[in-house]
Amino acid sequence: MTGAEPKTEWLPGSDALDAKGFRQDRGAEVQDDWPLHRPPYPLETSLPGVFAVGDIRSESVKRVASAVGEGSMVVQFVDKVLAE
Repeated sequence: MTGAEPKTEWLPGSDALDAKGFRQDRGAEVQDDWPLHRPPYPLETSLPGVFAVGDIRSESVKRVASAVGEGSMVVQFVDKVLAE
């Protein structure tokens, strides 16, 4: 049952956790407290440049194939963040 219990206490920004402790992403929605000039990328958390993929994500389907797909998708966004 890897991923059944989130281990998120090491990451700052507990305001972006759901009731069970899983990370919530911004889902590319702009919010008043977003500090950057660009909107959040998909799977980006409330911490700019920090992405949540796989089991740590709130409302994820908790499947390996999904986590791999999310991880491969987010690589392009990490590259964009590093280029900023």
